[in-house]
Amino acid sequence: MIVRQLTCRAYINSQIHVHLRNSGRNQNMTTRPSSDLAAFREIFFKANNIAIITGAGVSAESGVPTFRGAGGYWRKWQAQELATPEAFARNPSRVWEFYHYRREVMLTKNPNPAHLAIAECEEHLSKQGRKVTVITQNIDELHRRAGSKNILEIHGSLFKTRCMSCGHEAANYKSPICDSLKGKGAPDPDSVDAKIPVEQLPRCEQKGCHGLLRPAVVWFGETLDADILTSAEQALDSCDLCLVVGTSSVVYPAAMFAPQVAGRGVPVAEFNMENTPATMRFKFHFHGPCGTTLPPALARHEAEKN
Repeated sequence: MIVRQLTCRAYINSQIHVHLRNSGRNQNMTTRPSSDLAAFREIFFKANNIAIITGAGVSAESGVPTFRGAGGYWRKWQAQELATPEAFARNPSRVWEFYHYRREVMLTKNPNPAHLAIAECEEHLSKQGRKVTVITQNIDELHRRAGSKNILEIHGSLFKTRCMSCGHEAANYKSPICDSLKGKGAPDPDSVDAKIPVEQLPRCEQKGCHGLLRPAVVWFGETLDADILTSAEQALDSCDLCLVVGTSSVVYPAAMFAPQVAGRGVPVAEFNMENTPATMRFKFHFHGPCGTTLPPALARHEAEKN
């Protein structure tokens, strides 16, 4: 699988972008993706192993900042300027302010109808011996809070930390994560860096360590967790239906997941506010907010309600 060839998180480059568009044209010279909900529902009703790939668009409907596109800035920086090992090495205080802000925002947000529809779908299909795997690029844990169980967080979690010294990784829901970050992280462009001394930033609590903590997320240029990647690969290789929900298909390797599934003849349905570079590769495209389009698509079949 191409998953094995592209294991570092990065924005999709121009050559892959063109490849996605061109291969879509080659495979669907005259056929645009269908928006026939009844046709999708018939396939959904028969599917036994469903992979659902989700991106920032799902969380955006819960009011979560995406830091993408025009206006997608924290202060004067975009996420890809802060979410790198190099940025953390240069200025750990600034990067921690950015992630502290995101953590505090997330504590005020709730799952939306799209998250809830996916969780309910997984729950009721599991009782029939059918499987749903959520492969998410999001780091906000909203799928988990909605009730999804079978989740692969390929980019990590805002609410986990990793020690730069001993490597220990742990869940962390403290608010604030450390005293020195209390009240810090304001996103407006006029805000001034707090310049917190490194020894006052979040520290490891393992006995005898006290190393500097970092967010346990996959930064741009870093390799995805091998075990999670293997699990994602297995889910994608075995699925008989794939949904792509709220993802722009511009960050790889995730951008290559659904096109590859479509390439082996498996139906893929895209739920998004706009077309993406991969749209023409897919059997279905449902345009609009995921919280509006997804619940009726995943609702229990009439035969299951009785």
